[in-house]
Amino acid sequence: MKKKILIVEDELIIAEDIKKALTSYQYDVCDIVTTGEEAIFKVERSQPDLVIMDIMLAGIMTGVESAKEIRKKYNTAIVFLTAYADERTLDGAMA
Repeated sequence: MKKKILIVEDELIIAEDIKKALTSYQYDVCDIVTTGEEAIFKVERSQPDLVIMDIMLAGIMTGVESAKEIRKKYNTAIVFLTAYADERTLDGAMA
């Protein structure tokens, strides 16, 4: 059975590139969403095995905030991606 992955990325070109790479390795990308709020909704609906989450997202919630909610409610594995490498951002993601 293919592992289902949800991509949470507000830059659609980047999201599509990630999807292309994952599907080439036979993963099932169940959806691409652009906000933390959408991510929480999609995790509830599609129950992915993994969420690939951008730290900085469009919308009200950051990737870190939505990841905390997803982990608390659904205990889904999350991998963060970010173009921001400052210490504050990385510390927030590590927490």
